[in-house]
Amino acid sequence: MDALDRELAAALDAARKAGDLIRREYEAFAAIPDAPAHISTHVDKASQELILAELHRQFPADALCAEENTPALAGVPHRGRRAWVVDPIDGTRGFARKTGQFSVMIGFLLEGKPVVGVVLEPAQGRTTYARVGGGCWAHDGGAAPARCHVSARGVDECVVVQSRSKPGEVSKTVRAVRPAGVRETYSGGVKLATVARGEADVYANTYDAFYDWDICAGHVLLTEAGGRVTDLSGGAVAYQAADFSQRRGLLATNGPVHDEVLRRLKGSAGPTAG
Repeated sequence: MDALDRELAAALDAARKAGDLIRREYEAFAAIPDAPAHISTHVDKASQELILAELHRQFPADALCAEENTPALAGVPHRGRRAWVVDPIDGTRGFARKTGQFSVMIGFLLEGKPVVGVVLEPAQGRTTYARVGGGCWAHDGGAAPARCHVSARGVDECVVVQSRSKPGEVSKTVRAVRPAGVRETYSGGVKLATVARGEADVYANTYDAFYDWDICAGHVLLTEAGGRVTDLSGGAVAYQAADFSQRRGLLATNGPVHDEVLRRLKGSAGPTAG
């Protein structure tokens, strides 16, 4: 077995079990049309407890880092040489509003570097996953996995994927990049997977702060699909800060457009988009 195959298999299994739980709850969940951006539900917590229990059972010495404050985080290290980074439902607003735009994100850090990532979209039955050196793959339901590659589109024909904008609002990213197309979704995990699969070319998170669990799993997908991920200064993304925050932004692209998009973003101003 190759290095990290066991970790990838564990992440896929935990994500699948969490996805089954989430789908059952989703069917019975009463939609909240005006759900706010930072909503959390009992399903987030149940998904997280399931995932962390599965990972801890197989890797009891590993650190666990996750979005929700749940019992499984008590009494275990939250950072270390080997650390799991979990967002049990990324895009909970999409879950609560019943748009189908949410995902389970499980990432694994080794020496502070993301080396395994799984993004599972329960409503679509789609899983996109990667480990360092093994490429990025995706499958829908029972279909055989297919290798994922970023696109080769240039900046003038690129597609931006971003959060849902308010009617009439043009995001900072769209204003700066002037893309040929725009896709919108609530989940950062879905955005990163969309670029990894070549369905979009640019995802910029320009919020003042977000967190490791928002990007860790998707980071690996992008790099293994041939894309590029940096902060908004063009530097490496660092993980495991004191509060697990990311305060330098994120740019994930197909690669060819990266430097030009960075240049355009640096020269722009306006509303944020994540």
